Amino acid sequence: MLESDGPGGAEVLLLQLAEELRRRGHTIVPVGPEHGVGWLGARLRESGFEPATFRLDRTLDPGLVRRLGALFDRRGVDLVHGHEFTMAVYGAAAARRRGLPNVITFHGSQTMCRALRRRAAVRWAMRRSAATVAVSDATRRQLAADLGVAGDRITTVVNGVAVRPGNPATVRAELGVPDGELLLLAVGNLSERKGHLILLQALAQLEREGLRAPWRLAIAGGRGGEMHQPLLRFAGEHGLASRVHILLNRADVPDLQAAADVFVMPSLWEGLPLAVLEAMVAGKAIVASRTSGIPEAIVDGEHGLLVPPGEPGPLAAALRRVLEPGDLRHRLAAAAERRGRAEFTIEAMADRYEAVYRRALIPA
Repeated sequence: MLESDGPGGAEVLLLQLAEELRRRGHTIVPVGPEHGVGWLGARLRESGFEPATFRLDRTLDPGLVRRLGALFDRRGVDLVHGHEFTMAVYGAAAARRRGLPNVITFHGSQTMCRALRRRAAVRWAMRRSAATVAVSDATRRQLAADLGVAGDRITTVVNGVAVRPGNPATVRAELGVPDGELLLLAVGNLSERKGHLILLQALAQLEREGLRAPWRLAIAGGRGGEMHQPLLRFAGEHGLASRVHILLNRADVPDLQAAADVFVMPSLWEGLPLAVLEAMVAGKAIVASRTSGIPEAIVDGEHGLLVPPGEPGPLAAALRRVLEPGDLRHRLAAAAERRGRAEFTIEAMADRYEAVYRRALIPA
């Protein structure tokens, strides 16, 4: 169960995890918002699932607990798995009323626990759940500190991604990338925390410094966001408009990853972003912020280059290193691919979640 259904990391993870668990013989009942964007529900139906929906009539809605419980009965649910705040809390309440084990996963929001009432609600849900999961050790430590609970009350299950080869030719033709030009790719909704403006500032700095390597940038911006117009405005004001492409609601991320020469994740904070893991298994050179769970996947200088979040200067310097001629870009890409395919696949993640589910299903 997930409270949002637009194109994003948690949504993609839920879809891919559902597909892998079904392949292993489990029956999956995906649950998303009744009045959402509709992206995830459409992808689930295309994949052969019969997703259910929920509606939240008010901030505190006891009716949702009853409706979820009735859904569990109708669909013969054995275990409930809620992702993020709303489904963690209401899923725990509904599962408890039906005597079902409940598992919670948090994906790394730094704003979730700011309000006292939300912290209290999460602690309540944790006490009534068989397991609470974080997608990285950094997320686990932050969550434990925010909630004032022992770190060992939260389990880490690192994210994983499907290994899906893409077609680079279609994307490079669509964007007009000529031979010899390097394509940079950033993936993430167009919110401030994703750091896309920092990326444009770094690229503008490289242009002022006379970078010789020809480049083009594609930002796969998911469902968009409040930074869309500021990004377009900055690109126009700094002479970058012809080389910056903002792409929304793309369903061809494997093709985008295949087409890219360099993947950039300039976020201010994250959990363990799927886009970084997708770039790893696709064999791309990666430049990313040294924040949250990213250093757990990428060792600086070995699988990619890590820079302080929110600082255009260090980001520009790292980009220069991978854009200029030399073997660094290819060496980082090969190392990232080896580690990604060994540790961060959807199969490895599903193994870990199945172990969590088995422990949850053991009677107390």
